[in-house]
Amino acid sequence: MPSSRSVPTVRKATLPDFVLRQFDRGSPEYDHRQLYTILQTGIRDAVLAAGSRLPPTRLLAQALGIARNTVVHVYEQLALEGYVQAGVGRGTFVADLGPRLARPPLPVTAGAATAGRSTLSRRGAQLVQAAGAASLQWGAFTPGVPEVRLFPSAVWSRLQARMWRSAQPQQLSYATGAGEPSLRQALAEYLQGTRGVACTAEQIVITSGTQQSLHLVAQLLADPGDSLWLEDPGYWGARSVFRAMGLKLVPVAVDAEGMAPSAHQLRTPPRAMFVSPSHQYPTGAIMSHGRRQQLLDYAAVHGVWVVEDDYDSEFRYGARPLPALQGLDTHGRVIYLGTFSKTLFPALRLAYLVLPPDLVAGFTRALNELYREGQTPQQLVLARFMAEGHYTSHIRRMRSVYGARHDALIHAIRHHFGDALPVIGGDAGLHLVLGLPPGLDDQAVVERIARAKVMARPLSLYHMQQPARARGLLLGYGAVQEDEVAANFARLAHAVQHFL
Repeated sequence: MPSSRSVPTVRKATLPDFVLRQFDRGSPEYDHRQLYTILQTGIRDAVLAAGSRLPPTRLLAQALGIARNTVVHVYEQLALEGYVQAGVGRGTFVADLGPRLARPPLPVTAGAATAGRSTLSRRGAQLVQAAGAASLQWGAFTPGVPEVRLFPSAVWSRLQARMWRSAQPQQLSYATGAGEPSLRQALAEYLQGTRGVACTAEQIVITSGTQQSLHLVAQLLADPGDSLWLEDPGYWGARSVFRAMGLKLVPVAVDAEGMAPSAHQLRTPPRAMFVSPSHQYPTGAIMSHGRRQQLLDYAAVHGVWVVEDDYDSEFRYGARPLPALQGLDTHGRVIYLGTFSKTLFPALRLAYLVLPPDLVAGFTRALNELYREGQTPQQLVLARFMAEGHYTSHIRRMRSVYGARHDALIHAIRHHFGDALPVIGGDAGLHLVLGLPPGLDDQAVVERIARAKVMARPLSLYHMQQPARARGLLLGYGAVQEDEVAANFARLAHAVQHFL
């Protein structure tokens, strides 16, 4: 007699019993799905032996108490997937699936890591562990989020409808160049007039967001192991991209004039440096003219690429926006990054690079090779949006809106804390930093704030050097209506008071 643990060889006479033992007429699962799963699993696991004949559809349907068509459809599906073979007048037989590899043992616990493809690579694990992306991207006081409710959607819809009426087939296919020419031209005119960027339309490459721009820069201008200077504190998103590309990250301190490399660091030039000179992220420092010229001279002498992130410089309160670093570059070392995420809305996923002329062809080729770009319809609409003056009008309107919200937040901070907590970098952009006493765990403060149904980001998250970490809260006011600032900040202040 065979052991009860041995796998039986299923013959024609026992096949109905095998199905009947598992088929549950009271199951909420569809009869078709239940029968298919039973037979497919039995064949795949070799419990139903190759060559075994399946019962005629009428007999199996009667035995299970289901419609014959249900059984017919299951047999047809199994035949289509190669689990059974059927012939007119011969019946339906279990197919020979060939030898099976031994099934791996189940992990000891549900959370245990298993060998093979289910385990992240070292690079992947490092990326996930150091990720800084927030799970929520809306609400008071989420940093970096613009007021999307005031976007002129009616204008956009009208332009979009016009675009669809005249769209050409090639505009709905994969993109083949550096972006829609009309958008590149509109951007060149805008950047020349408002940001002091020295460029032509031919120097602009349209991308699907700043993160993609950073990926292109890292892949085309640096090799794994090359060093890259990053502002410290600085933008975690750039840090993640460059680290994932295998670059050696060198944190460079930021002072009141922007990135401030030490004498020791200056002795070892990097392959590239990443800076946000017009509104340092997250401290808000404005890089002085002298510091800008020093970095540009250093880059020219040592062949260093300068990656300039100009993410929200359109929004300054009480002063004109500062011109871009790129406009001072006379040696073709600056790669200028811009985005529409702050001026329009993040889900648009359109950004751009302004490149030295000799880099444009390579970046364009790589963009099409790696990403199979598209979004041409969106680019066409945006080009018309800019050409008709809606873009600059929207920015003027939002500058006034954000200025009022900025002032309301400053007022709320002073009301609750007076001068006890410093406000850092509050003259531009869509966020400011509320300083906290040294040594305070700003991550714990943020967690308590979240329980009060408001948002903040810990300043320590943006630092790379542990001993130098400053403590504070990044507070975004872009998406908080002016008359809602006081009530939302009152809840945040109550949470912060717990730690003071």
